[in-house]
Amino acid sequence: MKAEETVVMFIEFQNDFCKEGGKLHDLVREEMARNHTIENALRLLKGARDKGAYILHVPFELDTGRFEENPQDGLLAKLYEMKAFMPNTWGGAIIDEMKPGYNEPILVGKRGLSAASALHFRTLLIDAGIQNIALAGFLTNVCVQATAFSAYDFGYEVRIIPEACCAASQSIQEYVEREVCPIFGGAPTVDEFLAELK
Repeated sequence: MKAEETVVMFIEFQNDFCKEGGKLHDLVREEMARNHTIENALRLLKGARDKGAYILHVPFELDTGRFEENPQDGLLAKLYEMKAFMPNTWGGAIIDEMKPGYNEPILVGKRGLSAASALHFRTLLIDAGIQNIALAGFLTNVCVQATAFSAYDFGYEVRIIPEACCAASQSIQEYVEREVCPIFGGAPTVDEFLAELK
């Protein structure tokens, strides 16, 4: 993969997931520690920066107005009830360790499961000349997986980097690694993916 044609997307490295006191921290605390998700994501971020890949930070933003106009059952209803990932709050902020560097954009407007739900997703990638998408983040089986399917359908080469992802349990994480990642060409480690970048 050519680094200049590759985007590494860091999905929902936000306080509500990653930090004590976050509204969904208890959901992922054990698996995040077992998988060393933050440490691996930081290695991926540094390595991708060093290789010259395009870095994109992808927070989720709860759109309460949209939800109130068009309520949905399931996950979005739960997030609305918890008031998780509210805009302009500590919980919705990207964690300090993963703050965007110079010239690293934040994809604004992700209000659904896939990053492709953000209005400017395709335009941003086309303008940057992106051919390949690597994914890290939360939850492995929800927003990461949803984004992978969307990106694959758009014709991008896709990699999920499981070491830099986190699900709610080890069994779910291992299911995605075993059954979903091979759809997109395997489940590379951080080091394997970085070695693939030229």
